[in-house]
Amino acid sequence: MNPVLLIVDMHKGYYEKFPKEGQETMDMACITINLALELFRKNNLPIVWIKDDGKDGMYKDTPGYEIVEKLEQKENEITICKRYKNGFNKTNLLEYIIGNSIDTIIITGISAGRCVLSTYRAAEDYDLKPIILKGSLGEYSTGEIEFVENISEIITINELEKIIENI
Repeated sequence: MNPVLLIVDMHKGYYEKFPKEGQETMDMACITINLALELFRKNNLPIVWIKDDGKDGMYKDTPGYEIVEKLEQKENEITICKRYKNGFNKTNLLEYIIGNSIDTIIITGISAGRCVLSTYRAAEDYDLKPIILKGSLGEYSTGEIEFVENISEIITINELEKIIENI
């Protein structure tokens, strides 16, 4: 296994647009994402931040484009900008993955039923192994998170930690 951690669309602008239930799902997702970030950083594994650029008012160098305050992106971590739900569509994500011999994609972020699921399905189309990190998704409602977790391969942070220890 040669994994990468993807954090999808965790923008301040989306947080502000979400209703209270959606903000709560993002807050909970941040807890799990921070655990995954710590695990990947400790083991020098790649981390990629996927960001919307130009959608829903998320433009570079605007406050809404910034990552939510509960997460911190380090300078050495890659940012890939997208304009479609699928993080692979017209981006250099696949090129990065192939160039780094990555075969497994641990996916986190928002929106569970849109951008996360679209990116998950695209990874399958490229014969990669996408896995949703349980508890790391945000969405307008918790029902959509449960749906995505039920139809996708998932892993808990504890299971992920055990696997990474053996890489």
